Amino acid sequence: MAAFARSAPCWVDVQLPDLEAGKRFYGELFGWTFRAGDGPYADAFSDGRLVAALAAKQDGRMPTAWGVYFATDDIVATVARIREAGGQVITDPVRVGRAGALAQAADPGGAVFGLWQAGEREGFQKRHEPVSFCWTEVYTREKDRVDAFYEEVFGFQGTDLDTAGAAEPGAPEPGVDFRMWSPAGTEPGPDTAIGGRSVITDAFPAEMPSYFLSYFAVQDCNATAGHAVRLGGRISAPPFDIPYGRMAVLQDDQGAVFAVLQPPVSGNRAE
Repeated sequence: MAAFARSAPCWVDVQLPDLEAGKRFYGELFGWTFRAGDGPYADAFSDGRLVAALAAKQDGRMPTAWGVYFATDDIVATVARIREAGGQVITDPVRVGRAGALAQAADPGGAVFGLWQAGEREGFQKRHEPVSFCWTEVYTREKDRVDAFYEEVFGFQGTDLDTAGAAEPGAPEPGVDFRMWSPAGTEPGPDTAIGGRSVITDAFPAEMPSYFLSYFAVQDCNATAGHAVRLGGRISAPPFDIPYGRMAVLQDDQGAVFAVLQPPVSGNRAE
């Protein structure tokens, strides 16, 4: 399996009311195949490699949503930093058999994310390739507190977008407030970025919570969006061009939101 730098996104899963319906939707949309896990979830594979997991919600009050996990080599210490930095720990570290250990937390703006300390399972076996994870970003109204939080907890180095120029995935228009994250020990900038932070503006309903949006690479953004609709999903943001390719924001047939990105032919994102 691929090794992950500390604090890099290493896994995504989706919590759904109907697991079997989710397998049909993503199996048709992305061509994923599935293998049952030890509990009410299913690992998703592309070309025989792990790309994600689908899980049946155990509590109807839980959101129907995609979640992202960040790699850590010391989950207990990371949880302590989350508390010290003003975040909330939702699930304290718990072992998942020999696979590893996980925890869930929320940043000061309320966006939920996971932590993963690898055991036998590192995380993605396929990423930055078609029908696999390629990017994540948090949408928040508390940008100053959230920026400081991720820098303190994960050591992220921020690169603010030139608001007069190009936009990063999820921030398509000039004038947006967007920050790219690069892992500690790297040269900050687009070539090393592994995620980002955007701002929920007054153009959105006041009740919209902070959240992470995760992206999957696709070969044809328009075709994928159309296929999602035919499968019962919805288009939240129709396909549009950005300097990093062509993207759309979609919902599956149970309401979980995700984005797809068709990279430009001449370039690929750095891992």
